[in-house]
Amino acid sequence: MLAPVPPALISCGTTDSPNIMTAAWTGIIASDPAMTYVSIRPSRYSHEIISKSGEFVINLTNLPLARAADWCGVKSGRNIDKFKETGLTASPCSQIKAPQIEEAPVSIECKVKSVTRYGTHDMFLAEIVAVNVDDRYIDGDGKLWLEKAGLVAYVHGHYYTLGRQLGKFGFSVEKNPKKGKEKNFEVKDAPRSEKSPFANRDRHFITTGKTSDKTGNQPGIFVSQDKKAKGKRVFDDRSPKRFSDERRKRHNAPAAAESVSPQKLKKFSGEIKFKKARPSPDPDTTVGKPHKKHYGKLKRFKA
Repeated sequence: MLAPVPPALISCGTTDSPNIMTAAWTGIIASDPAMTYVSIRPSRYSHEIISKSGEFVINLTNLPLARAADWCGVKSGRNIDKFKETGLTASPCSQIKAPQIEEAPVSIECKVKSVTRYGTHDMFLAEIVAVNVDDRYIDGDGKLWLEKAGLVAYVHGHYYTLGRQLGKFGFSVEKNPKKGKEKNFEVKDAPRSEKSPFANRDRHFITTGKTSDKTGNQPGIFVSQDKKAKGKRVFDDRSPKRFSDERRKRHNAPAAAESVSPQKLKKFSGEIKFKKARPSPDPDTTVGKPHKKHYGKLKRFKA
């Protein structure tokens, strides 16, 4: 459930007889010295190869390699050449004999330091001896733009590409950025006489619920003129929209309820019944069908 995880392509063997497997249990152990790991089931063919050679390469998976990563995760390399079947290229590494995948954006060369068994998987603790990065993701100043590689993440049986950027490291404590360049224009307040002639009339309607006629405070104002003037109003001087008849009824609903005669209101004299809560399952009995949908099912065993 600790997701997302990288569906990394683990290459091993030699350039003459290479093999690939897909592993999600991999990551960084320490920064200095740079240490990593990969956990593999003993039944996997790559487990046998890495145990003998003590070397492997972690190749990051991007969008063009997503199909190959899934295929290498369900097929075994005992009887087939995965490099040949997937069309990938096994290139030599600089520090180890295990091959790297040339099409991968990043290939991390690793030397095994120890092997620890943990139930279903054996963890190969390794030292990172070299890192190979595609030149397309390094600019002229030597900066790595790995986010442009289109890396793939694995979440609960499905593959996803990375989404939008939320911020950089330390953005939560970063000080407010400096103000930008000064504006080359000024916003001036319109004179009182140039403000919309409909503002006072609209405010009058909001407070009283009545519209002014031709002889009221706003003489000579018609609905057609009101529609034409909507686009000419200054944003700061816009008044709220007028209530529709339906909204006006809802607005006056509390006052209408108070005006109802008490004789018309019926008093409730019944009994309010509540449903009984479901009893909690007995820990000594088998758990039945869950009432809610969930992504995983935990098995409960008898003590």
